[in-house]
Amino acid sequence: MTGRARYRTKQKDELTDYLQTKAGIHLTAAQIHDDFREKGLAMGMATIYRHLDKLVEEGTVRKYTIGATNSACYEYVGDREESTVDCFHCKCESCGKLIHLHCDELVGIQKHIDATHGFAIDPMRTVFYGTCADCRLKIHA
Repeated sequence: MTGRARYRTKQKDELTDYLQTKAGIHLTAAQIHDDFREKGLAMGMATIYRHLDKLVEEGTVRKYTIGATNSACYEYVGDREESTVDCFHCKCESCGKLIHLHCDELVGIQKHIDATHGFAIDPMRTVFYGTCADCRLKIHA
């Protein structure tokens, strides 16, 4: 712990437990709120945002903001944060799903652009837009 002591609250524990069950999934605060409401758990949006901010600060949760007009989404990473450090992202324009993309081919392009063109790409902020496999199946069904 750094600085001030971390304190635990029932609501923060409920949120953390919930996020652990959704590890690897990107969720907006609104989705979390809706899931809690469906389960009969009362937690306001302000409380959800406050606890998400604390979890992001602690490094337990990653926050992704893709584009200026989209809601931020959050992902529980726990102790595995290193697995998402150098990944690119794909965002489905149909359902909004955000997918981590670990791809050696893109890392090669990233290295080429840096070495040849002197430009360092930030993979965490690099997003490919398109349609995910699930949505493509729905469209062609």
